[in-house]
Order: sequence, then structure tokens, then C-alpha cells
Amino acid sequence: MHSTSRSARTVSTGTAPLPTAPAPAAPTPTAPAPPAGRDAGARTRRLPRLAAAALAAGALLAGGAAPAQAARPAPVLHPEQDFAGSTVAAHEGRAGLPDARSLAAQTKGMDVSSYQGNVAWSTAAANGARFAYVKATEGTTYTNPYFTQQYNGSYSAGLIRGAYHFALPNVSGGAAQANWFVGHGGGWSGDGKTLPPALDIEYNPYGATCYGLSQSAMVNWIREFSNTVHSRTGRYPTIYTTANWWSTCTGNNSGFGATNPLWVARYASSVGTLPAGWSYQTIWQYADSGTLPGDQDWFNGAYDRLQALAKG
Repeated sequence: MHSTSRSARTVSTGTAPLPTAPAPAAPTPTAPAPPAGRDAGARTRRLPRLAAAALAAGALLAGGAAPAQAARPAPVLHPEQDFAGSTVAAHEGRAGLPDARSLAAQTKGMDVSSYQGNVAWSTAAANGARFAYVKATEGTTYTNPYFTQQYNGSYSAGLIRGAYHFALPNVSGGAAQANWFVGHGGGWSGDGKTLPPALDIEYNPYGATCYGLSQSAMVNWIREFSNTVHSRTGRYPTIYTTANWWSTCTGNNSGFGATNPLWVARYASSVGTLPAGWSYQTIWQYADSGTLPGDQDWFNGAYDRLQALAKG
């Protein structure tokens, strides 16, 4: 997706004590002088050779250690290109669109990131958008430079909005990323206009699908993120993912359905099989372009149910 029109000191105190003078060292016994003659001469001739060998060995060791000590280059990241669904079509493709008539009882929405820049929220509202998720952060260093315009602008246009975090589980722990997220836009208030914070956990845009984590380690990472957000905001985060990624990278873990709303991505005519633990989706991201800016979403219920979700 992701285009408006895209198919595309420590301070010490006190005075330190004066150092105590060391006790005089005991005299070192004098080694006996080497015997005169041929053996002494051989020793004398060997000394330069031994010293040279020692210097050569030291140089070899120093040279061998240098590459191991060299700092690895920092990975080149592109957070402005990462958003909910940025990896989905490449891994799972597109297989049509749902029949809007079958979704008459659902509520239309969208999600955006810095990719959209400044969004014309009044136009989006006029075109039927009733809610929006806005990317706030990624990892523990990135914040969306358009977040204020998008998050506050959607609210001012009458949309119920929420913030989401793009996860990089191989970069830092779940708690660290949750704290970064909550501290940079990922909060929540019971004003009826703010959706639960959301975790975007999907295919790795920088390498290995599961970020190099085992299934159990991934589940632990997600749980740590979720519990930290809950501790900080009073809400468990909505989890954005796909059924295929969830099965591959968590072993289709069923332990989040009782606490975390599901925001599932599938670009097809139906929502398909859901990840284990959820009997229904709260939000379905069904396309990465359409009449609204950003990705196209349906909330699984009427507008008053969306309000209820916002109120907690």
C-alpha cells in the first residue's frame, strides 16, 4: 500500500583520603652470573632471535584480533516505508475485494503513516471514514513526523482514532518498545474517541520473516509488549497481523484472544481463517488502497460498537 491514490554523573561528595605510600619492596635476589664459555655465548646469541620472535608473535596476535574488534556497520533502516501492511502483499498477494453489500453492518475506516504525509481528514470523513489508526513509532528510535497532523486531525474531523507501533522484535525487547510507543503517542484515554493502542507485528521488512526469533521467543516478546502497554495505559493493545505470519512465527499461539482485539490483514474477498485464539476479528484490513487515504479497513460492527471499543 500506501498511497492516497496507489495501487502501488554520577557526582562524588567528600574528600578522598590521601594515598598510603607503598611499603618498600623486598630486595630481589641476585641471579647467579652465567658461566663463562661456549654456553654463555650461545645464550647471548639466542637473545636477539627470541626477542624478534616474540615481537613477530605479538604483531600476529594483534593483527588477528583487529577484525573481531571492528564495529559492525549499523543496519540501514527505512521506517518511513514501514506501516501496517507494507509487507503483506509481497508475501501473501491480493485476491480480490469483499462485496460491500455483505459489510453493510460494519464501519468503514483506514490506517495511515508518514507515507501519506498531511491527510485531508475532512475529505476522508466525507467519503465515509469513521475511524483511523495512525502509525506513531517503530523500534525505539523512530517517531512519525506527521503523527500530530494525522492523530489530531482525524480527531478534529470527528473520527475515532488510535495509534499503532511497528514492531522490530530483533532490535530490542517488548517492554522497551512498548515504553517508547506509549511515550510517543501510544497512549489511551476513555473519551470515547480513542481506540486502544495497537501493535503491528508482521513480516520483517529487513530480513528473516520472524526476525530471527523462535516461536516461543516471539510469543514472549509480544506478551511483554502487551503487558507493558496494559500496565501503562489500562488497555491491552490491539494486535495487527496476518494468519499466515502468526502461524509461522508464533506457532499459531492461542493465548491472546481473550485480552487483545484482533486487527487482521487479508487482501481478499473474505477475511478467511483467523489466527488461533480469536473467534472473530475486530478490524479487517482488506486492501492496501482504495477510496480513503492509506489502507482500507472495516470495523466488525456498527458505529456504536466502535464507540464501545473506544470507551473500554
